[in-house]
Amino acid sequence: MNSPSVLAIFGPTASGKSAVAETVAARLNGELVSADAMQVYRDLPILTNQSPARLVGIWSLNHEASVGEYTELAHAAIDKILASRRMPIVVGGTGLYLRAALAEIELPPAPEPGVRAHWQQTYDELGPERTHALLAELDPAAATVVHANDKRRVVRALELSEIGSSLAPAGSRLWSAEMRHPTLVFGLELAREALDARIEERTKAMFERGVQEEVRRALEQTLSTTARKVMGLSEVAGLEPEQAIDHLVARTRRYAAYQRKWMRRIPDLVSVNANRSPKEVADEIVEVARTRKRLSTPGAI
Repeated sequence: MNSPSVLAIFGPTASGKSAVAETVAARLNGELVSADAMQVYRDLPILTNQSPARLVGIWSLNHEASVGEYTELAHAAIDKILASRRMPIVVGGTGLYLRAALAEIELPPAPEPGVRAHWQQTYDELGPERTHALLAELDPAAATVVHANDKRRVVRALELSEIGSSLAPAGSRLWSAEMRHPTLVFGLELAREALDARIEERTKAMFERGVQEEVRRALEQTLSTTARKVMGLSEVAGLEPEQAIDHLVARTRRYAAYQRKWMRRIPDLVSVNANRSPKEVADEIVEVARTRKRLSTPGAI
C-alpha cells in the first residue's frame, strides 16, 4: 500500500466539502486545489459558492473553459504543492474535473475547422431525432449515452465519429485506479432528506447575500458559452426571487443526484458520513489518512 501524497474530497453540492477540506488542510499542512467547473470563473463568488483554493476564479466570464486547459493547470498546481513539501487536497463536485486533476486522461481531439459548424447545421436542418438516428448509424455506442435533444453532445459525437473516435468511454477508461501520485479519495455521504434541506438553506442564503445583484453585474459582460452554463444563472436572472429560489433548489437537487452517481463510479473511494459537523468529518478523514501513511511506512509508529 503506497502512502498517500494527495488527498481528494468529493461529494454532492451542499454536502460540506469546502468546510471539511479547509479543516483537513489546516491539520495536514495541506493546500486546496479546486475541481469545480463553475468555480473557475471570476465575478460569481456567491452563485458558485467559492472558497479559497487554487484554480478558483482564474478565468474571466468571456473565457471558453476546457477540460484540457484545466488539466494542465491542475497538474501544475498539484506538483508545485508537492514540491513545497505540502499535501495537495483536491476538492470539488465536478467528476470529470476531479478525475482530470488526479490522473492522466485521454481527451478527445479538437474538431477540424468547419466540422462543428457543419454538424450544427445538420442538426438544425434534420432536427434532433433524425440527427440522433444518423449518429446511431455512425457511432452506436455514443448514441446510447447521448440524448437526441442534447444538441451540443450530439454534435460533438458526430465530430468525433469523423476521425474514428467516440464520445462513449471505452470500458472504465474514465475512472480507473491509476493516479499520477498515490492518492486517497474520500466521498461525503449524506441522506437525501438532509442534503435537500442543506440545498434549500444554502440557496436562500445566496439571495440574502446578494446573488441577484451579482448576476446582474455579471450579465453586463460578454459571457462565453461555457460561462453561460453556470448553474442558476438563468434562474436568478429571469425570475422573481421566490420563483428563482424554487427553480434553483429543484435544479440543484437534480445535479446532486447526478453527482452521487459519479461518486459511485470512483474506485477505492473511502465513504465518510457527512451528517456531522465539518470538524468531525475532517477528524475522520485525517485519521484515515494518517493510518494509511503509518501502514505504508515500515517501522512507523
